Amino acid sequence: MILDNLSAHKNRRVRAWAEKNKVRLLFTPTYASWANPIEAHFGPLRQFALANSNHPNHTVQTRALHAYLRWRNAHTRHPDVLAAQRRERARIRSEKGIRSGGRPLASAA
Repeated sequence: MILDNLSAHKNRRVRAWAEKNKVRLLFTPTYASWANPIEAHFGPLRQFALANSNHPNHTVQTRALHAYLRWRNAHTRHPDVLAAQRRERARIRSEKGIRSGGRPLASAA
């Protein structure tokens, strides 16, 4: 299982569960959000479920998130979602100065 370095992922109970269930925990490098595959899903989630919204409370916001996730799971190859994922991956890489090949950008002279 690939995990980021959130401290909750490293606690005793998580490690015990992983060992009991024969799951190997693999942590992404620190400050390497571009290496975590789940990060590309957060951009479309923000774009389609949260952007320009004015939810009156958390319950309504949670319902909107759940509705998006149900739709997203039913439309895994939808062009709008795939485009949003590509934009999010590019945004994440640009924050760290990383090209798609994972190498640092050459510094401008």
